[in-house]
Amino acid sequence: MTPSIVVLTDFFAVTNRALSYAAGLAVPLKASLLLLHARHDELLAPAAFASRHTAEGELRTLYAMEKLANEQPVATAVDISDFSLADAVQEVVGQRPPLLVVLGRARAEPSPEDLVTTTAMDLLRHTPYPLLVIPPTGWDAFPPRRFLLAVDGEPFSLVEYRDVLSQLLHATHGTLRLVQVIGDGQLTPSAAAVLDTVRANDLVNELTESSLRQVYQNTVVGGIIQEAAGQQADMLVVIARRHSLLGGLFHRSATAQLLRESAIPVLVLPAAD
Repeated sequence: MTPSIVVLTDFFAVTNRALSYAAGLAVPLKASLLLLHARHDELLAPAAFASRHTAEGELRTLYAMEKLANEQPVATAVDISDFSLADAVQEVVGQRPPLLVVLGRARAEPSPEDLVTTTAMDLLRHTPYPLLVIPPTGWDAFPPRRFLLAVDGEPFSLVEYRDVLSQLLHATHGTLRLVQVIGDGQLTPSAAAVLDTVRANDLVNELTESSLRQVYQNTVVGGIIQEAAGQQADMLVVIARRHSLLGGLFHRSATAQLLRESAIPVLVLPAAD
């Protein structure tokens, strides 16, 4: 079965860089696209565009999305839902689990950054599938080739989602490096122990101690963003343990801050409890 990439589309889909990015990945991944629009969602259909909820407006939206679908380089379907965004995604993934769900960060109002990050966290809670969040500007490298995985040294299990990163690395001929941020007063674990947590998930064929950078920084987010810039990474990858979305290293505020501040796309991989 052809893998699919679900792209959450809004009224600005025509100029949405997230869609272009997703379509660019779909080609080497040999994946199809699904443009999903929740017509009553605050993020994808803000109140400022309430006039589009008329029968005529909804027909225009459908026409525009179908036209957009026909312009994509891979097979692309359209789904417009009356459900909330989380429920709409849940319905779609229940019928056909996607390889990725893609969400674009807002350039400006009427889609504030806090709403984007809240939406992202809500999706991870209710439909824990790999989520790729694309910033509006500031990144130019495509396809991504330098992937940076942020780890905390604790064991994790990606279960069925481990293939996503492997497929991306293979499709883009990319490389994977790791960063662990160590705060003041923390003991530095051995590089071998940290690497073992990644090897257990079979993400890449080979990892050496030179693949890992252990950096000292007052804040986890600051250290990760600084390292991503220093390594000129094209994509940041973080692990979100479902039971620790509200606590632990990648708790709500840290994850939201990374999604809000990262200058490069962020791939969030949900781990099993």
